[in-house]
Amino acid sequence: MVNIVDRRLNPKDKSLANRQRFIRRAKRQILDAVRDVSAKRKVTEVGQGEEAIRIPSDGLQEPSFRKAAGTGVRRHVVPGNKEYRAGDTIPRPEGGGGRGSGGSPDGEGEDEFQFTVSRDEFLDLFFENLELPDLARTQLSKVEQQGVQRAGYSVSGSPATLNLTRTMRNSLSRRLALHRPKRDEILELDREIDRLERSGKDPERLRELIGEREALTRRSRLIPYIDPIDLRYNRYVPTPRPISQAVMFCLMDVSGSMTEDMKDLAKRFFMLLYLFLERRYRHVDIVFIRHTHIAQEVDEETFFYSRETGGTLVSPALDEMERVVRERYPPGEWNIYAAQASDGDNTPADNPVAFQTMEETILPLCRYFAYIEVGEERGWEATTTLWEVYARLVAGGHPIAMRKVKQRADIFPVFRDLFTPAELRA
Repeated sequence: MVNIVDRRLNPKDKSLANRQRFIRRAKRQILDAVRDVSAKRKVTEVGQGEEAIRIPSDGLQEPSFRKAAGTGVRRHVVPGNKEYRAGDTIPRPEGGGGRGSGGSPDGEGEDEFQFTVSRDEFLDLFFENLELPDLARTQLSKVEQQGVQRAGYSVSGSPATLNLTRTMRNSLSRRLALHRPKRDEILELDREIDRLERSGKDPERLRELIGEREALTRRSRLIPYIDPIDLRYNRYVPTPRPISQAVMFCLMDVSGSMTEDMKDLAKRFFMLLYLFLERRYRHVDIVFIRHTHIAQEVDEETFFYSRETGGTLVSPALDEMERVVRERYPPGEWNIYAAQASDGDNTPADNPVAFQTMEETILPLCRYFAYIEVGEERGWEATTTLWEVYARLVAGGHPIAMRKVKQRADIFPVFRDLFTPAELRA
């Protein structure tokens, strides 16, 4: 006989420990489901609120004990059997047996399990093992710093923070409430006592006044002009203050050579970059700039889904970014990031202009510039002109990173490669 004791904590309750255990056990399935869900959201909606995700139930069952099917002796009593005896072989029913409206053509399928993750859990899974470089290098990765702010008064503090107005107000209120003798009253008694002493008249009145003066003097000493309980100090409390703000510029080529698949790859990359900045800063602005042979600042819907096409010039997009920075985002107050997605095509005559604008204007403003070259799954047959231009900037030591993406599976590896601190790279 075997006695089994279940010592699991709260096996039937949705406790935090059980939830964390479930996430660890089904992490691979949850990660896949989270990434599938994120692909259906807009850029700025990926990290908003809770999310219900569905994962295959296969592999989620907890270990259990059951009787072995190939050993032991079993006897079954089946009521209503009039056709078979012990040892007979029962043929499979022609309809497949069991219940249901029909079967799968290939005989395979899986049930799904719905699981709700919080916003923090969603983002932790979404960005697992990823870091944002350069922020650590420049010590700007913290969202906020500790400042001080007036928060009323306290009964203790340093002499430098003593609030004289509030202290004297408390002193006056206490002296009025306790009827502390005024100085003028004591001086008036002194003058009356002196007059009676010089005149020598009414000694009984003199003794009465002397006793009254002693009582007032004693009461004045017992009730000091300023008591320690009157003291009030200005109170300051630490408050979080944003030390920096961030703006991300998303530049995308929407010329005729950019297909919908290429735009989809660009959207996924921009989505990851935006959420990383959101987790590092209190205030994050996102600026969308699309360009053909002309460039304009647009909203997200237009940026990703507009069907406008045209020729290809890169320098107008860079000029538009410089204009927006000059008008709305002073470099001294904002951390400026930029991400550009293109298929690498550019008019040859525009390449020198783009190189000069990047080197002299854009890169000095940016803390980090990422260039993603998207293409079809068949791969790249030759190096594009824009790639050659940016490669010269990389050789010059400018803060620009370049990667190529040709399918969805490349997005996360490329993103990890771009945003992994140099000291953590193998």
